[in-house]
Amino acid sequence: MARRTFSMGGIHPGDSKISRECKIEKLAVPPVVYISLSQHIGAPAKPVVVVGDKVKVGQVIGEPGGFMSAYIHSSVSGTVKSIKDTLDQAGKAQPTVEIAVEGDEWLESIDRSDALVADIPADGKAILEKIKQGGIVGLGGATFPTHVKLSPPPGKTCEMLIINGCECEPYITADDRTLRERGAEVVVGAALIKHVLGVAKATIAIEDNKPEAIQNIQKVLSELRGKDPEYAGIEVLPLMKKYPEGGEKQLIDAVMHRQVKSGGLPIDVGAVVQNVATALAVYETVQKNKPLFENSITVSGECFPHQANVLVRVGTPLRFIIDQLGGVPENAAKIISGGPMMGKAISNLDGPTLKGTGSILFLTREQTKREPEGHCIRCGKCADACPMGLEPFLLYRLYKAGDAAALERNAAQDCIQCGCCLYTCPANLPLLDIISLARGQVMGILKARAVAAKAAAEAAKAKAEAEKAKTE
Repeated sequence: MARRTFSMGGIHPGDSKISRECKIEKLAVPPVVYISLSQHIGAPAKPVVVVGDKVKVGQVIGEPGGFMSAYIHSSVSGTVKSIKDTLDQAGKAQPTVEIAVEGDEWLESIDRSDALVADIPADGKAILEKIKQGGIVGLGGATFPTHVKLSPPPGKTCEMLIINGCECEPYITADDRTLRERGAEVVVGAALIKHVLGVAKATIAIEDNKPEAIQNIQKVLSELRGKDPEYAGIEVLPLMKKYPEGGEKQLIDAVMHRQVKSGGLPIDVGAVVQNVATALAVYETVQKNKPLFENSITVSGECFPHQANVLVRVGTPLRFIIDQLGGVPENAAKIISGGPMMGKAISNLDGPTLKGTGSILFLTREQTKREPEGHCIRCGKCADACPMGLEPFLLYRLYKAGDAAALERNAAQDCIQCGCCLYTCPANLPLLDIISLARGQVMGILKARAVAAKAAAEAAKAKAEAEKAKTE
């Protein structure tokens, strides 16, 4: 029987999962960590510590700075040395708490045992509050505060929870290892999220190039279903390996055969998607009282001799991780945070890891060299490959022509920056680069329009209230 996949576009880059047999190992704790207060979508957290404070592992050091924000916890024990702007992986200044490490003293409330806690608490609201207090964010790359995502707006109902175990980017294997090594905790985390949402169904979707992960989750489910009815509605769904299967909209299409419309959200079609690592973090926070202060990352690349999947404390300088594994290889021309398709170039190795850091990838000059640009012959390969149904060759031309209105009409804002167009273009046009600029331009226009509309509505309301007051 053919595996399911999404219905539009996609490509088949080589796996390059050369670290897939590397078990997750705990990395040494660095002498100093730099914990960013801005490592989630939304407003940066506000520091609740001051210079000179002593902190323990798991202690709150930042509280949400707004509705779309998350708690930040210390990943080490020691002394707060500074609270100031520090350069991140991309060389941008971010508000950061610097902590000098002294020992490894954890909060006493954290359960550090390996015993599985599979019983699901009855109070869904209490679970949601624990998720919020634990600082959980989406660990698939978006870092959307999880407690917000698990609170659908009025009028929106979740019909299915999808746990994203696709890990479709080449090289990255941390989620695969998590499913193989900590599958039971992932399943319990999925059950906890399912209970919060109040849905009967949950699907753990895994691409079929991870057979050991699929088998392990199936085994775990068979064992847990007899212990608690909460596990009855959870299933494993093997999917065809195709990039970008892990994109939210593509995954919903593959699992539910529903398409999220332009500008829409997954909840519009009854879906909530959470990453494997997020489900594990939910388990640890709810069942073990352990906030999110460490995560597993892949360190890989053909030119890197020490392939690894490592458990890293948040705020660890990238240079420390790399040095622990042998240092930067001489023939590495580019270092990327993330995968080769959607990852971001690292310009500052002294920048710290974030909750959402998923990998460090080393690429050679041959792997990053771009061929000379040719001329578009409108062959349509980029359009065939686009998983969003866009026409990249047209968006490229419209941006070059400066036609912002046409870019919006042709949905440049829907680009998910997956790179399928760039990968397939025989003319070697920088389609991804240009369309990313186009997307940013249109998103800016839409945001400005929304701000103006809100201001106009508020002005109209104020005028109506003033006129009403005159008549009274």
